[in-house]
Amino acid sequence: MKQLCTTLSALMLAAVLATPQLSYAGAQQNKMATCNKDAKAKGLSGEGKGDERKAFMKECLSAKSEQSAAGSTQQNKMTTCNKAAKAKKLAGDARKTFMKECLSN
Repeated sequence: MKQLCTTLSALMLAAVLATPQLSYAGAQQNKMATCNKDAKAKGLSGEGKGDERKAFMKECLSAKSEQSAAGSTQQNKMTTCNKAAKAKKLAGDARKTFMKECLSN
């Protein structure tokens, strides 16, 4: 009986210790998927975009986690979209269309 209790305790401890790692891995995967989607939306995929894409992905993946408050997440998205629009030298209706699409992703 004592061995059964020890075994169950060890299994429960292992489960508790593994849970944060699993949620962290899931969050990182979600972040990677989001950054890939954003990079594609910004036209950072394809030939000749390697260095730009690497820089964007590095910045995107090192940004605050998705668990940040919704307000700051939206603010980060706005900042990122503004930078992308400026880099593309968009103005007027083209900028408005780009920003609408960028912010909805």
